[in-house]
Amino acid sequence: MTAPVDPAPQRAAGLPAVALWLIAVFVVILGMRELAWLIAPAFLALVMVILVHPVYAGLAQRGAPRALALTAMILAAFGILAALVALVLYGLARLATILPAYGAAALASLTEVTDALAHLGIGTPQIRELLESVDIAALARWLTAQIPSLISVGTGLILFYSLLIFMGIESAQLTQRAAALDRDHPRLATSLVAFARNVRRYVAVTGVFAIIVGALDALFLWALDIPHPLLWGLLATACNFIPYVGFIIGLVPPALLALLDHGWPGMLLVIAVYVVLNSIITSLLPARFVGSAVGMSMTVTMASVIFWAWVLGPLGAVLAIPFSLLVKAVFIDGVPSAQWLAGFVDAAPRRARPARDPERGAP
Repeated sequence: MTAPVDPAPQRAAGLPAVALWLIAVFVVILGMRELAWLIAPAFLALVMVILVHPVYAGLAQRGAPRALALTAMILAAFGILAALVALVLYGLARLATILPAYGAAALASLTEVTDALAHLGIGTPQIRELLESVDIAALARWLTAQIPSLISVGTGLILFYSLLIFMGIESAQLTQRAAALDRDHPRLATSLVAFARNVRRYVAVTGVFAIIVGALDALFLWALDIPHPLLWGLLATACNFIPYVGFIIGLVPPALLALLDHGWPGMLLVIAVYVVLNSIITSLLPARFVGSAVGMSMTVTMASVIFWAWVLGPLGAVLAIPFSLLVKAVFIDGVPSAQWLAGFVDAAPRRARPARDPERGAP
């Protein structure tokens, strides 16, 4: 008769392995933070290729030459980015052409500010003294210090566009690569296909909410009689895809026009409405609907944004859901032994398999 095995030593032996895994994960995360300048643009390029790959697939199925299909796909990716940048630049340029007509209103607003400062005991001499105390040399040093950041942005853009082109070309062999992966690791291949599908769903849901908030912003500005409300609504829609500064870029033109048309109360009203609409429609509601669309719980969705923003910076916040979907596809959905983690990540817990009867050896 075999003596019973005490499970305590086995559990004790497993603890160092768990600790090593945790240390390894921590080291990987720190490494990703250091390489954020490379990882974030590369993953953004991957997401763009995933979004536009149906263009290539559709043309290829219709018998189009491979070179033509690849060119159309890459041009579609560049077209999306160019349209986004062009809309933002056009909105700012249109604002520059509108402002000269508000010279008198701007002077009146400046007078109000001067009068308010005078009531606080800050007169013209104090303002002049404050301006004279500004250290121009310090300002010049600050501007000089920003040059490396600008160079870094330029380098990142070059890297992104290069990766976008190369990944687009490589995606032409996606079917063959997927078939090879499916032969050796069918579960992982299935999870990666689901990852690509969920990325497209995520972008679609995000786009719908961006359009909704842009339309509501335009309606509000129209009701407030702000010039060109449709343009500012389109600008708000486009800026929802720009991390951090996008909201400010979309807010400044209508807020400035509200100041010139309706004074400080009008500007404060525009700012308040924009903050409320953007907070609810582009932050809180999407967390619920995006999670359902891509199969992740709302808590995981919100935590993903915070975590990836910390790891990869501003682009990490934008790419948080696709990053989490990739991690889920590779390390949870593609690994049978990790299926227990799906219950903590999925939007709806998966139904557990019925336990086997040890007497009969069947469910």
